[in-house]
Amino acid sequence: MSKRPSTANTLVLPPFGPVRTRRVFEDICDQIRGQVLAGILRPGDKLPAERELAEQFGVSRTAVREALRSLEIAGVVKLQKGVKGGAFIQGGSPGVLTQSIRDMVALGRISLESLTEARLFICDIVVRLACQRGKEADFRALDDNIQLTEELERMQENLRRTEAVVDFYRLLANAAHNEVLSILMLSTAEIVRQVLARLAPAPSAGLFESRRRLVQYLRARDEEKAVAEITAHLKRIHRYILRQEKLRNI
Repeated sequence: MSKRPSTANTLVLPPFGPVRTRRVFEDICDQIRGQVLAGILRPGDKLPAERELAEQFGVSRTAVREALRSLEIAGVVKLQKGVKGGAFIQGGSPGVLTQSIRDMVALGRISLESLTEARLFICDIVVRLACQRGKEADFRALDDNIQLTEELERMQENLRRTEAVVDFYRLLANAAHNEVLSILMLSTAEIVRQVLARLAPAPSAGLFESRRRLVQYLRARDEEKAVAEITAHLKRIHRYILRQEKLRNI
């Protein structure tokens, strides 16, 4: 991995190369992403000032500004204003993926059928890994979430209850101990939550019993029963979504 030369106060980066392509902002983005991939730039690092970047790339400050905005939208950098502001490398945000998929669902480029089908496959893998890798602390966190969700429902705290329902999938993915699957699991769960908020709240009958059975099967390392339990629940939710969507379009 490349070394990271630095001074006492400022990180000194290898100079970027001149840009000669027609869409220069894309080349700027590629070079910055390249240094992130190489480990030269890491989360929290501050990029050189806009004027200095323009000189290194051999482009206008407008092109640099456009590139930084593009990287901000992609979640690679965060732009901060003020005396101590600038462009900082981000640690990565699952929200960017969620927003991208949600936009494609809204635009009709991804169908609800495709979304729900993909979610079933992701949950299948996550549950199997949770059976194999989950620790008691993971299962206790799921138990606590179920109890909290029940309490919020009794209190009719609908917004917090919905957040807790989605958080169950985050905790389940944590038990699988795979960062990529955690991002995919949480993204699909959040998009389904947003779809339900647009259509109508899903019925909660049998939800808590199903989740308790799921955790029981996870503790027993019974992959087949655990997968069957969550698959049956998700299929009920997905049928409900598709039915509500059809009624909405009549």
